[in-house]
Amino acid sequence: MILLRLKCIFLSLLLNLTFEGLVFAETIKVVTEELAPYNYTEKGVLTGFCTEIVQAILKEINIQGDFQSMPWARAYDIALKNENVLIYSIGRTPQREMQFKWIGPIAHANNYLFALASSHIKISQLADAKKYQIASVNADIREQFLESQGFSKGTNLQSSVKYQHNYEKLKLGRVDLWAMNDIAAYHLVRQAGDDPEKILIKTYKLQLDESRYFIAFSHKTSDKIVDRFNIGLENIKKNGILNLIKNKWALENVD
Repeated sequence: MILLRLKCIFLSLLLNLTFEGLVFAETIKVVTEELAPYNYTEKGVLTGFCTEIVQAILKEINIQGDFQSMPWARAYDIALKNENVLIYSIGRTPQREMQFKWIGPIAHANNYLFALASSHIKISQLADAKKYQIASVNADIREQFLESQGFSKGTNLQSSVKYQHNYEKLKLGRVDLWAMNDIAAYHLVRQAGDDPEKILIKTYKLQLDESRYFIAFSHKTSDKIVDRFNIGLENIKKNGILNLIKNKWALENVD
């Protein structure tokens, strides 16, 4: 009888270990958007500063990632509603805090209302911007912030699904201001063959509660998986991999 009980206990432990191994060996769905240089597709391959950080964490903890790039609103909705879905690079706000489980931060992002230097637009307080047309991206952190401050689509927000569309609209005079983070804005302007220091001015810094990018999981995701990712991030900080990625991209990560 004692021997039988010991066998049962052993089998139970073995099954638990096997289950844990399967959990951590499974493929995680990873969603993101085209936001260079953080995450973007080049020659059919998803790359970028934050993409490489996520890939390094996955390798560190031996989990496969099924990466998909899509418009932000769609990625956000998928991550919000489904189990075992990772989303990056995502801003952390009070509105989003309880909707996701967080890893990071992994990168900085200072957000501004940009204008063309030739426009001579000056904004001393956010309310001054309500008389202008502002380019935003559907459901992104800047659009959500502006909506929380009384701005609205169809009145003073022109919402797009792609960031590059907004710079094009600004150049063509279809909007007066562009809500964007500085690193991504400058990257897009350079990609278009322009000099951001000459063509853009920062008219107003958006006072978001958090100015950094994170990795996040849908709230339905197991805490064990989220904890594993947090440990993985700490490991790549300690073993120097994160610094290698930082030096490669010449971007400031968050220690």
